Amino acid sequence: MKKHTILSALKENFLFAVIRGTSAEEATEISKAVYAGGIKNIEVTFTTPNADSTIRQLAEEYKETDMIVGAGTVMDAFTARMAIIAGAEFIVSPNFLPEIATICNRYAIPYLPGCGTVTEIVSAMSSGVDVVKVFPGGVLGPKFISNVHGPIPFAEMMPSGGVSIDNMDQWIASGAWAVGIGSALTKELDSKGYESVTETAQTFVEKYKTLI
Repeated sequence: MKKHTILSALKENFLFAVIRGTSAEEATEISKAVYAGGIKNIEVTFTTPNADSTIRQLAEEYKETDMIVGAGTVMDAFTARMAIIAGAEFIVSPNFLPEIATICNRYAIPYLPGCGTVTEIVSAMSSGVDVVKVFPGGVLGPKFISNVHGPIPFAEMMPSGGVSIDNMDQWIASGAWAVGIGSALTKELDSKGYESVTETAQTFVEKYKTLI
């Protein structure tokens, strides 16, 4: 039940913020700014130095809120376990690894692996994965989801990479389970600071509300 409770909340929130910071401190501040803008699914990537510190801090500071903190760019089972111990409630990776699925199933944590072919999607689903990440989304495009849903209508897919304000409607129309938003959230960070991250997050949230 734990895993499905988390999945239900993630789907309800729909928007995932993919957080890549130059430091753990920056990743924490970006995450807080994104949450202030209304995006509740926070994916802290392990390309961020000491990402587990950010996950731990957010999980503790926001444990009484509706923020759901997870880990992204998880490349092995060791990192997955480290993230889960730090407080991550979901694990995302750019590719599918059965050993990560095993760890996540053991802890009843959702695993969203990156898949770019039908074979990868079916392999992931066979290992107990409930939702796959369509990656790279910018290359595969929204039609990938609708085309896969032809023969496999029960495959749940979330694009990551290539999702923007202008094409979010196409992803939703194609049947996306959720969408992952990355660099679009921080494109003005250097020039305008964290307030710009909050404003951009709000823009995505408001756009999403018009599409449902």
